[in-house]
Amino acid sequence: MTKNKVELACIIDDDDMYVNLIKKIIEAKQLCKNLLVFENGKDALYHFEALLKNLNRDNIPEIIFLDINMPIMDGWEFLNKFTQIKNKFGKVITLYIVSSSINPVDIEKAKNINSVKDYIIKPITIEELEAVFLKESA
Repeated sequence: MTKNKVELACIIDDDDMYVNLIKKIIEAKQLCKNLLVFENGKDALYHFEALLKNLNRDNIPEIIFLDINMPIMDGWEFLNKFTQIKNKFGKVITLYIVSSSINPVDIEKAKNINSVKDYIIKPITIEELEAVFLKESA
């Protein structure tokens, strides 16, 4: 299996322990070359808007793992704003919601958003993480 086919992935999550665990797994399994991490949707959105302004296509992730429940700007609000600019990047960006919420309303809401590929309930397993990267690098 060829490692590191995904150049850049992004995690938008305020849970430090979860983020550190995912980073360790991604590094240990060599699932992607680089990782962007944001603690809330507002910081992430600001980053993506800046990329558009500067026409910088190098720092656009292929995969985004998005939490729903975060301070400042939650995942739903980020999704709402990101969906409006996503197509301007000229690149396929696959978005996964990764949340501890098992609320059927959240899961259904996520599945009805075109830009969301899947809803993964935390804790995400090593196998689930590898499967996501394998799909994206196929």
